[in-house]
Amino acid sequence: MGPDATVDFMAKVIAATPAETDQDHVRLLVDQNPGVPSRQAALLGNGEDPGPTLAAMAAGLEQAGADFLVMPCNTAHAFAAAIRDAVSIPLVSIIDVTVEACRDHGTVGLVSTAGCLEANLYQDALVAAGKTLVLPDADEVAEMSRLVFEIKHGNRSDDVALRMQQTANALVGRGAEVIVAACTEIPLVLTPDMLPVPLVSSTDVLAEVTAARCAGVA
Repeated sequence: MGPDATVDFMAKVIAATPAETDQDHVRLLVDQNPGVPSRQAALLGNGEDPGPTLAAMAAGLEQAGADFLVMPCNTAHAFAAAIRDAVSIPLVSIIDVTVEACRDHGTVGLVSTAGCLEANLYQDALVAAGKTLVLPDADEVAEMSRLVFEIKHGNRSDDVALRMQQTANALVGRGAEVIVAACTEIPLVLTPDMLPVPLVSSTDVLAEVTAARCAGVA
């Protein structure tokens, strides 16, 4: 849903696509709609349901010729049922592919926003996959949510990056052996070299799966 996160996702699909000419690249039909109601507000009980808007966007992309859908917003997957009910093409879940990318890692530390955590999107999927979790406490959730909104406002400063790094490292200190960036704004400032354990970026994973699926290998 966030414009910067959308552009970052598109760039990563391009980077993940082996191409020698323009014609070798993936055709992307993108509906970057800043009018989608706040997913955070809806999940926290004080906002409009974004499901109908997301469903309409999905139907429009199907009508435009899309073969499958991806949505580089983790929290919006709380409303995935509305999307799937509106189309006949698959929605590739960023949650599912990111959880799959964690299978060879140990204890998972989850950094995300309040709405995504409230919806238990990753908690349920990771536990079902047999994973042990380290979750942020209330203060850390509030801090991560503030930082994500700073990034949405265009702030990618060293201060924002440092505070995000500190929050992620707090989970490492409590036993996390891998950190999952479960919000597509997070990888805009938090990079693998900033952590002593692997960082699984949901953006990166979804981009790689998208490129592979278009190449017929996923």
